[in-house]
Amino acid sequence: MVTPGALRVLFLLLLLLWASGMENSEILEQPRNVCLGLINEGNYESFYLENTAGCFTKCRQSGNEPCDLKNLQRYWLKYEFHLVENQMGIVNTSFLKAVVQSVSTNISEDLFFSLTPSQVPRPVTEKEHEPPDRVRLPRSLFESLQDSSSVVRLAITLLDIGPGNLFKGPELSLEDSSSVLNNRVVGLSLGNISVSRLAEPLEITFSHQRPPSNMTFSCVFWDVTKGSTGDWSSTGCSTELSAKRTVCRCDHLTFFALLLRPILDRATVQALIRISQAGCGASMIFLAFTVVLYAALRFYRQRFKSEDAPKVHVALSISLFLLNLAFFINVGHGRERSDATCWARGAIFHYFLLCTFTWMGLEAFHLYLLVIKVFNTYFGHYFLKLSLVGWGLPALIVIGTGSANSYGHYAIRDKKNMATLELCWFREKTAVSALYVTVHGYFLITCLFSAVVLGLVAWKIFTLSTATAGKEQGPNWKGVLTVLGLSSLVGVTWWLAILTPLGRSTIYVFALFNSLQGVFIFCWFAVLYFPSRTAVSSSSGTARIDQVHTTSQE
Repeated sequence: MVTPGALRVLFLLLLLLWASGMENSEILEQPRNVCLGLINEGNYESFYLENTAGCFTKCRQSGNEPCDLKNLQRYWLKYEFHLVENQMGIVNTSFLKAVVQSVSTNISEDLFFSLTPSQVPRPVTEKEHEPPDRVRLPRSLFESLQDSSSVVRLAITLLDIGPGNLFKGPELSLEDSSSVLNNRVVGLSLGNISVSRLAEPLEITFSHQRPPSNMTFSCVFWDVTKGSTGDWSSTGCSTELSAKRTVCRCDHLTFFALLLRPILDRATVQALIRISQAGCGASMIFLAFTVVLYAALRFYRQRFKSEDAPKVHVALSISLFLLNLAFFINVGHGRERSDATCWARGAIFHYFLLCTFTWMGLEAFHLYLLVIKVFNTYFGHYFLKLSLVGWGLPALIVIGTGSANSYGHYAIRDKKNMATLELCWFREKTAVSALYVTVHGYFLITCLFSAVVLGLVAWKIFTLSTATAGKEQGPNWKGVLTVLGLSSLVGVTWWLAILTPLGRSTIYVFALFNSLQGVFIFCWFAVLYFPSRTAVSSSSGTARIDQVHTTSQE
């Protein structure tokens, strides 16, 4: 017969067992979320690989799945070490293609491996034209390891990272128009052997379709030290672009990818706008100083009223001041709802842009008369005729363009067709020909003419100074400064626009220097005419530049 005390002990034991079972069940259930990157850590059997690979889709920016990107990314980065250390041969799954191969450090030629996404990487020869996706590992890479080992194991992996946030990095998460090309990452590893600062870089060739006109490719590698979770970096890598393939050259081994980025994403556009607004604001202040200085000189120097050179400089300053003002109004007010108002804003902006181009061309023409032609340069009502061209010709072009209803809403768009900047300019798609003819074509004509004149003037300045000073003269810094000053008048800063297709860095350089043109013009005007014209004229080596060769008879 069971006593009451025994029953109490038995009941207490049942309670303890039940509590222990609940605790164990909680321990088992708590870490079942694979995407936290802990439950499968260090386990690389097929089941665990596929289980963890599911996070490539689950871990989305707007998803509800809790994910630890740092742990998951570390899991895949360590997988290459696992392949090398365990001498795995071939791995072939839907999301992962990998091969491990022993390589002698005394090889006689470079190694080539295919990187076809649907196939396991395999050795190929240099002369094979297919497949287009491949990696070249230089012989010097393995020769540098001869002191430590005669044979090394090389792991090459192709990883499909899917549409989620894994291996996207903070930058790509913010710039939702950027992406990893085909969501494909290439991994190269020698296990625990660290390889960096290669004398001869490795080459990875990615094939692709021609990118959109507003997009570009960039070669990057995964930098675990960048940010809190790691990010893509281009340090140590160079990018060689062509129409349907891109060659990446890098000086180390790790995970690589080809990023498709908008040339002008939203962040870049905003940065360029801020740079341009700051520069244009400074230019407007100094351009106003230029006009005030000219008015003061006209008041104090009676002879100054008859000179045409300063009048041309001031006309350029006024047109550039009004262009900067139109830029502030156009960019600062955002999208204009009224079509008529937007048409007017686009026309005004176009007009002052053409006026600026025209007056820069007239500066070059005036410079040609002063320095190159010199004789027989008299024209009656000279400045009046220049003004008719400088203000009248752009007006005729704008009237013709406006009559074709070419002005309207314009937007710079990214890969997803999202507008990164909206302004009133030429209508999208319908007025492309008018834009190329009246802006690009007009600019190229004035640019070429100004370049020829400036080249001739520079040649005459340096040859004249050499002839007068003798062969023992050192560098002609005064001539260099004179040419730089004249460059601001003929719009050399605008010529940098030709280099903008080379990349973002040239776009930033163009935005900075071009927006400061007004500052450069003021500096040249002040040095040339204040406080002593004669001193500057004699020191510049081009005395005729600021003298009167074409006096108006108005």
